[in-house]
Amino acid sequence: MRIAVGSDHAGYRLKQALAEHLRRSGHEVNDCGTRSDQRVDYPDFGAAVGRAVASGRADLGLCVCGSGNGIAMAANKVPGVRAAVAHDAISARLARAHNDANVLCVGERLIGEEVAREALDAWLGAAFEGGRHAARVAKLSALDDPDGTGSVLDAPEGAD
Repeated sequence: MRIAVGSDHAGYRLKQALAEHLRRSGHEVNDCGTRSDQRVDYPDFGAAVGRAVASGRADLGLCVCGSGNGIAMAANKVPGVRAAVAHDAISARLARAHNDANVLCVGERLIGEEVAREALDAWLGAAFEGGRHAARVAKLSALDDPDGTGSVLDAPEGAD
């Protein structure tokens, strides 16, 4: 599988370790940067991973920053990306199985390398379940349409 990886300075060391784990597992890794622990801006690297996935240059993406949140927000700005922050194997597996997450985000300051590796393996080993989750993922995809045409979104009953 082709996996794009990216991080800011706060996630650089964990990104490097997880990229090596992916290579040892037989995956092709496309490193979108950063290339050191020198201060950089996470939106640049989250967007780069998101674009690699959305364009088809990568099958999946992995992002790392201090918390996983900022880089996930950046990746999610790219239409077609469903980036999820995971804190353990369970949250990673469910992101893939229920939300069809195509980018996994983790925080180097929050979880250690072993937990991150377990989360990554659980996410890669899971498959989207479809079924009742398919309509919800379709609604997520509809949010990518900037002018709202073709949207499947309606306000829930009782919402203002």
